[in-house]
Amino acid sequence: MADKLPDIKTQFSEWYQEVINQAELIDQAPVRGCMVMRPYGYAIWENIQKNLDARIKAQGYQNCAFPLLIPESFLQQEKSHVEGFAPEVAVVTHAGGSELEEKLVIRPTSETIIHHMFSRWIHSWRDLPMKVNQWCSVIRWEMRPRPFLRTTEFWWHECHAAHATRQEAHADLTAAHYNIYKNFIEHDLAIPVITGAKSVNEQFAGADLTLTHEGVMQDGKALQMATSHMISQSFAKAFAMQFQDDAGTMQYPWLSSFGATTRLIGAMIMVHGDQKGLVLPPSIAPYHIVITPIVKTTNKDKVLAYAESIKARLEKTFRVHIDTTSSTPGAKFYHWEVRGVPIRLEVGERDVDGNVCVCVERIDSSKTVVSTIEQSSSPEQEDPLQLFFAEKLESIRHKMFSKASAMQASWLTRSADVAEFGPRIEQHGGVIQTGWCGGNECEKALKQYKATIRCLSEDKSCTSCCVCKKPSITDCIIAKSY
Repeated sequence: MADKLPDIKTQFSEWYQEVINQAELIDQAPVRGCMVMRPYGYAIWENIQKNLDARIKAQGYQNCAFPLLIPESFLQQEKSHVEGFAPEVAVVTHAGGSELEEKLVIRPTSETIIHHMFSRWIHSWRDLPMKVNQWCSVIRWEMRPRPFLRTTEFWWHECHAAHATRQEAHADLTAAHYNIYKNFIEHDLAIPVITGAKSVNEQFAGADLTLTHEGVMQDGKALQMATSHMISQSFAKAFAMQFQDDAGTMQYPWLSSFGATTRLIGAMIMVHGDQKGLVLPPSIAPYHIVITPIVKTTNKDKVLAYAESIKARLEKTFRVHIDTTSSTPGAKFYHWEVRGVPIRLEVGERDVDGNVCVCVERIDSSKTVVSTIEQSSSPEQEDPLQLFFAEKLESIRHKMFSKASAMQASWLTRSADVAEFGPRIEQHGGVIQTGWCGGNECEKALKQYKATIRCLSEDKSCTSCCVCKKPSITDCIIAKSY
């Protein structure tokens, strides 16, 4: 049995690191700031990919693959873009035993190379909209790495699109932000989010609008979950990307992009985890159900055969695993608890004789004795055992979202004065809705409390700026962040 986890309430950072270690999600790579995703961690990422990918394709995007290496000159073509990424860029200067004529950048993002290719592919209004998506890893040199949250190399998807009009680009972007991201994060990950636009200073480098979904972690800090960007025409002009409209006039297309990363795994850990370890949402758990046979030498074959019969019925619908290791029952239970499997089925000789199994829910440790008697039915009728666990997994998802919503609400407060909430955020965390005049100096004043504007609120209730007391133009959400 692994060591006891640090106290989640008083040692949250240590708890986070240790639960990742004990659940065998990643290991440290030889290169500082990089991580190796182990099979269990990568299985979680694969399920996130699968669910997001289906949503992305439903919105008309097609998967492509673009090069890892980008000519340095490409990054120089859009001023704000290069300024935004310059501190994080890794550059290749030598290859094949000699110095390169032009340095190559390891992609920190793919706007430049994709827009270069768009300029070659787009000629007419008939070529629009053009929508592509890429699943890959990127490099952004990180000075203070933290697994899943900030690493030098991380995995993500990036969608890029070109449209004939700004209205079409904005409509597609907002549809993605809500129908793809908000739905996925709140439904599949069971994490409530605060949604809004970023301030100008927090926008993506090169965009004129960035939308974000912010999650609230158990320690009262915010985490950017996914972002969507209105690139407009800056990159189109930088890369001479034009098309002939239906009137025969040459126009620049309107560009947009959106992306989400392995940071979603970090969010899931920090929102749902507890003192026992991970608590995985059913949608992305590598296993929905793990069967733990409780055997003795005299009944091993009998119990394992019964466990296999249950698995055969359930695996038609669910991801099911039988723990056939020689570990003690307690060690098996701990092993799967720390890994956050939604449901554990306990099966012993008495259960075999009684045609039952014991269903234990990871979210609250509640136990239910479930009949495994097969009812005679036509092939068209669903197996009652499958129906039971389908309802149980959906119930678990609801419980997780309700619990996370209550946690978020406990941190979210309103305040009109930075002198009141600033020290509170700095010392204890918390998420504040307050007023803002839109001024840079008032936004910079938050840094003394190690806080930032996470997003502009979608509703307005404050009349004055929390810093200068001038009339506010918007409410904003302020917090410390990862």
